[in-house]
Amino acid sequence: MQLEINGLSKTYSNGVRALQHVSLTIKQGMFGLLGPNGAGKSSLMRTISTLQEADSGSIRLTGLPSGDELNVLTQKDAVRRVLGYLPQEFGVYPRVTAEAMLDHIASLKGIANGSERKELVQGLLQKVNLYDVRKKNLGTYSGGMKQRFGIAQALIGSPRLIIVDEPTAGLDPAERNRFHNLLAEIGENTIVILSTHIVEDVTNLCSDMAIICLGEVVATGNPNELVKDLNGKIWQKSVEKAEIETYRQSHRIISTQLKGGKTRLHAYSDVPLTDFDSVAPDLEDVYFAKISEGTVVGARSEE
Repeated sequence: MQLEINGLSKTYSNGVRALQHVSLTIKQGMFGLLGPNGAGKSSLMRTISTLQEADSGSIRLTGLPSGDELNVLTQKDAVRRVLGYLPQEFGVYPRVTAEAMLDHIASLKGIANGSERKELVQGLLQKVNLYDVRKKNLGTYSGGMKQRFGIAQALIGSPRLIIVDEPTAGLDPAERNRFHNLLAEIGENTIVILSTHIVEDVTNLCSDMAIICLGEVVATGNPNELVKDLNGKIWQKSVEKAEIETYRQSHRIISTQLKGGKTRLHAYSDVPLTDFDSVAPDLEDVYFAKISEGTVVGARSEE
């Protein structure tokens, strides 16, 4: 089973080019979509989830257990029957219990048999570790509990494609860890697209990924392989804050971080840099290197 995206483009009425010829092949398992805010991640997620139209391109979901192949852009009702979606922001009815809300959503999804719905709802609440608080109103839930409820509603109907948009933003470390474990379990038998700007989430969860910047895909592949490609190309130096701009003029600085009262620079170079130390790259270096490259290319294309 895989999702095939080819040449997808979308420009909004205000002239913003949200997606520019995006092509991706997303296989079963956890797929990470990294990018800064405004990069086009949410536009891509909304298009895949049938919530907005594309200007051009195609999306096909193939290899379904039924043997069917779905055109995501035209067969929207059929896609929605196999889709689970957790948007970046979703509202809950604060005075409704989790149990009652899931039962209502299951009914809307076509599960008419009451006993079947009850069994499904209880199973989902146990899966996301909310069974003991199923009788509590959603308005009393913490941020992490609401996110787990969001996953529960996305799992109704045993979807084959699940989209989660910025699911761990604002969660504390313990909640993030629980959420990671839940997503990893779900991804064993489903296509799960994790859209985020948090590099660590992709590092921990995904075997395949893409980086998107200014509506364009600037990198794809296995996270470990992408990191390996940067071996010997990342250089580090600690400088005073006032020196940062000077180094930016003469080096390709991909990131800066304040540490111990000084600013730690990470620079990209194929050859050794004088007074810089070589450092083992990580996925964050891949992210910043590709984003800085994409930003420069994007700026040139606007000229």
